[in-house]
Order: sequence, then structure tokens, then C-alpha cells
Amino acid sequence: MIKIGVTHGDINGIGYEIIIKTLLDQRIFEFCTPVLYGSPKVAAYHRKALDLENLSFHNIRSPEEALPKKCSIINCVDDDIRVELGKSTKVAGEAAITALMRAVDDLKNNRIQALVTAPINKLNIQSDDFRYNGHTEFLQDYFDADESLMLMSSELMKVGVVTSHIPVADVPGHLTREEIGQKIRILDNSLKRDFGIRKPRIAVLGLNPHAGDVRMTGRPAV
Repeated sequence: MIKIGVTHGDINGIGYEIIIKTLLDQRIFEFCTPVLYGSPKVAAYHRKALDLENLSFHNIRSPEEALPKKCSIINCVDDDIRVELGKSTKVAGEAAITALMRAVDDLKNNRIQALVTAPINKLNIQSDDFRYNGHTEFLQDYFDADESLMLMSSELMKVGVVTSHIPVADVPGHLTREEIGQKIRILDNSLKRDFGIRKPRIAVLGLNPHAGDVRMTGRPAV
């Protein structure tokens, strides 16, 4: 069974709530062994705050020690770490990047087979190890990938974006035929390989509501 790493994200945010409530659904253990990169102390704090203390974590030192049908956790931070819900703190940013770096190293060395990242605070995580606008750019750089695609997925549809973490006003300047074509190719390959869709149907949304109307309602007619 594959092992999926889960990074705790910002300890003062919603990451632990999402993780804990997800792990309470026993169906997840039918297809993977989750390994949380975080803090047992912080996890206990959030369990108590959510009144969900019926979930327990199995403390391990490496993914190799993770057991099937168990919620395993690797401690990545100091035990004296302080949680301040709803606040942006330097400590929270450091905890997020520490867990992320540990997880991507394990992923790169095939100790885990996939990675799920809880939300980060894009400001307080900035450091010498992380100077990116988001996980997408960091992961592409860390794994020396030529290309990447941010993808939102549901049972109804999958949505890929041509641009990612940039201001809306800058989007038109980043759209080219080559860039759009590249993202479509990545999406097409992913739909076939990752989702088992033999003949994907892909639609390209217009940049503005009328797709320009031959530039009658704006120049960005993409």
C-alpha cells in the first residue's frame, strides 16, 4: 500500500482541522497509509480545540515505521512550539517549511509515494529555503521539473490553470499561444495517466465573459 505524506502547513491555520477531520474517515486507510509531517503536540492542541480527541497518532521517526490503518506522525519541530490560532507568526512559518523540507526529501528518496500539503501562510513561510509564491512553484523547482500545472479536481470536472500565483491584472501579459498549448498538453496527459480518462474533453475558458467579441468588448480575446 502506498504511503502518502501530509505536511501540516501553518500551525495557526486550518491545516490540522482539515487533516484531522479527513483522517477520521476510515475509507482513507483502504487505499493508502498516511504519514503526517508535523508535531504531536500541535496535533493534540488542535484535537482538543476541535473536541475530536478520539483520534490518536502513532509517533514514528521515518515513513518506514508507518503501520497500515494507523495515523502516523513524524515530529518535525521543537516540543516547545506555541500555537496561536488565527495569527501569522514567524514560528508558524518556520514550522511549515521544516515539515515541508522533511517531506519532500522523503518523497525524492521514495520513502513516501505522494505528497499532500496543508495550507501555508505565503508571507510568514518566506525564508532562505522558501522564496516562492506557493507550493506549486517550490515543488517544480525542488524536483527540477521543466513544467507543472496547478489542477483543481472534483468528480464533475478537473480545472487546470495557465497562470498560478500572480495578480489578476498581470494575467493577460502572461498568456501566450505557446503557454496555453503547453498547459493543455500537460492537462491532457494527466487526465489520461492519472485519472484514467481515455479521451478527455477539454474546454478553454475565455479570459473575459465574451471572449473579446472580436475585440469589441476588450483586447484580451483569449
